[in-house]
Amino acid sequence: MGNTTRTDAKPIGASDMASDMANNMATPALTLKELLERLRLEFPEAGNAVGEYEIEALWRGGCRLRQRYDKRALRPGGTLSGATMMALGDFAMYLAVLSAVGWVPLAVTTNLTINFLRKPPARDLIAEARLIKLGKQLAVGEVAIRADGGDDMVAHVTSTYAIPPQR
Repeated sequence: MGNTTRTDAKPIGASDMASDMANNMATPALTLKELLERLRLEFPEAGNAVGEYEIEALWRGGCRLRQRYDKRALRPGGTLSGATMMALGDFAMYLAVLSAVGWVPLAVTTNLTINFLRKPPARDLIAEARLIKLGKQLAVGEVAIRADGGDDMVAHVTSTYAIPPQR
């Protein structure tokens, strides 16, 4: 869980222009170390800085997040629960927003849509979040969720976050 910065950020299905914009925003607004410390202080109920997640990479406007496989997240039929994937997608978007605007803990989800694309195998999930549009009051992004080692998405999230005015 080192301080990884990613420079090849590219929104899912983005054009070259959007890719160029993403590459120009590579340095996050706060370091991984700063983010982890602030999360730990602001959300002590999580048990540690990010609860059951591991931030694998952080860049301006995006992140890669791992959720460790836990058999308690299984639902009948042996698949990971939708709520598990929704929580992963939402937290990944929260980190993507913070990586772009800095520490604004009161940024909140105003919309989240998830499409479950296939049954994930019983292993870790990897979420890669990318902001599509960042404004003064709203951030819109998407999250691709894959099973560790797999190329195909198991779920796709689109989400909007409200960013409160700075005082």
